Amino acid sequence: MKRRLRKVKIVATLGPASNDYEMIRALFEAGADVFRLNMSHGDHSEIRVRHEIIRQIEKDTGRPISILADLQGPKLRVGVFANGEEELVVGAPFRLDLDDAEGDATRVQLPHTEIFAALEPGSSLLVNDGKIRLKVIDCGKDFANCEVVVGGTISNRKGVNVPDVLLPLAALSDKDRKDLEFVCQLGVDWLALSFVQRPEDVAEARALADGRAAILSKIEKPAAVEAFDEILAVSDGIMVARGDLGVELPVQNVPPIQKRLIRRCRKVAKPVIVATQMLESMIDSPIPTRAEVSDVATAIYEGTDAIMLSAESAAGSYPIEAVTTMNNVAIEVENDPNYLEIIAAQRGGKKTTVADGIVVAAREIAETTNIKAICCFTQSGTTALLVSRERPHVPIIALTPLVGTARRLALSWGTHCVLTFGKVERFKTAVVSAARAAREDGFASEQDQIVVTAGVPFNQPGTTNILRVAPCEERLIYSSDPE
Repeated sequence: MKRRLRKVKIVATLGPASNDYEMIRALFEAGADVFRLNMSHGDHSEIRVRHEIIRQIEKDTGRPISILADLQGPKLRVGVFANGEEELVVGAPFRLDLDDAEGDATRVQLPHTEIFAALEPGSSLLVNDGKIRLKVIDCGKDFANCEVVVGGTISNRKGVNVPDVLLPLAALSDKDRKDLEFVCQLGVDWLALSFVQRPEDVAEARALADGRAAILSKIEKPAAVEAFDEILAVSDGIMVARGDLGVELPVQNVPPIQKRLIRRCRKVAKPVIVATQMLESMIDSPIPTRAEVSDVATAIYEGTDAIMLSAESAAGSYPIEAVTTMNNVAIEVENDPNYLEIIAAQRGGKKTTVADGIVVAAREIAETTNIKAICCFTQSGTTALLVSRERPHVPIIALTPLVGTARRLALSWGTHCVLTFGKVERFKTAVVSAARAAREDGFASEQDQIVVTAGVPFNQPGTTNILRVAPCEERLIYSSDPE
């Protein structure tokens, strides 16, 4: 298996249902491009084993594979109840406080002083994924007297969301800092940062990662939506985490937000993942619902870089079927003529650099002539990201001598990453390497042509300044190309 037949990428979460070499390799062969290690589940020894398996599969298949470590973030939960659970009735009073005594139908502990510090009368508190809604009537530094707006069963240690206030909480907990250092030492490619509310939340993670992994900010809170442009500016990528976002905002708000965030990410050439409940029913069923298939297709039509499976591949009964379904939906959508029109209509953004001009020209040449692929040589990955932003109709072959760059780019739309061995010093050598990769990985034959972009002098990030339409037959390259 050398190439995918679609350009959008698939992220598969690993867990108890996908925990050994055979299953993880089967997921990769079914279409997974990126594997997510969820730090909320599994201890370090389990995470280490999964990481080693992925790297072994990478070695065995000869294809760069991206690994995304998803940090848990601070978890806000109520305490415990004397009876294990209670039924809250609409209109009834209910108190949250710091008292660690077991709760009852009138109160329970909320061991988070930061929440009380931020609450105001009229604020909302959501419990158990929003199934219970409380309205704050009166509050202080150690309590909140509430009215039950939406009732239901509340039980031990259920999660709490505070949608309409900016919480004075860091995005990284003590556990997150330990997990971050562990996975960076392992050698993951991406760090997903939970509970981002402001751009400053990204700074600590970036400092701790110290260049060892790219930072992907999860947008799951209303405050993050409001500060999105600032958060995007300091992030390497974005995840539209629709789970908590759909709890803290009215559900009808999520689709337009998803569309808006995807377009903003594409405008600045940063990858974006659409996540949560994409094929939820496939946790228990081998066949998705029609609505789920439509949801996956919509994200692809919107131009997202990647679509993600969570419990479907981590704990479900049909992980391979879930990846296969995503793969098949993506192929079908991308073969739809309407898809090409929609993607083309979304192009925009101000182009100001030589590199911008080169990649736009590469895309236009590829789409107006019989070009089989755009091949770009890249050190940092920036050139490949700029080509990916253009969403060309032809495949993108990203050639780099740096395995870390190849792995990170495996998340980006349309990129087929190829490792070059040794630094390329001459342009003719670069063209030969590009033509060889296009032939060997099934993108072109000797009779075809490719577009090659590179920067001269070579091996310096940010120097993309040359474009060449080249034949795939090496004899013709050697006889016609400049040194």
